[in-house]
Amino acid sequence: MAPEAPPGGRAQTDRGIALIGRSVVINGELNGSEDLTIEGHVDGKVELRDHTLTVGADGRVKAHVFAKSIIVLGELVGNINASERVEIRENGSVEGDIVSPRVAIAEGAHFRGSIDMQQKGQPASPSPGMGAAQDTRAPVAVGRAEPRVGA
Repeated sequence: MAPEAPPGGRAQTDRGIALIGRSVVINGELNGSEDLTIEGHVDGKVELRDHTLTVGADGRVKAHVFAKSIIVLGELVGNINASERVEIRENGSVEGDIVSPRVAIAEGAHFRGSIDMQQKGQPASPSPGMGAAQDTRAPVAVGRAEPRVGA
């Protein structure tokens, strides 16, 4: 029998995904070497450096998070470091600073913090004679993301 797809997500058959259920509360440090979906409550630190963390719609995370990719459908309070990308989906909420080369914030998402999208190996400032510096770190305080019109 094929695995049933989780609500709002897809089932993984090639590799395992660990799940922290709605009634589970974890206080402390959480490390793993597989993808993880959190539907419960986690307070502390989460490290999945080579894997994906998904904060499910019912998930509540208050932690400093390190992962390859981070997808937020629920609530995440704390700083985020992602080596590939961060997605804050519709109705997802993040309060904290994000460091990742790619960030996507959906319409209807909530974000409050700053975003640093500097690529690995990219110099902090341009070489002499390269013109004005372009700062990729910009403070952002948003109540609700609004679509751009005429962009």
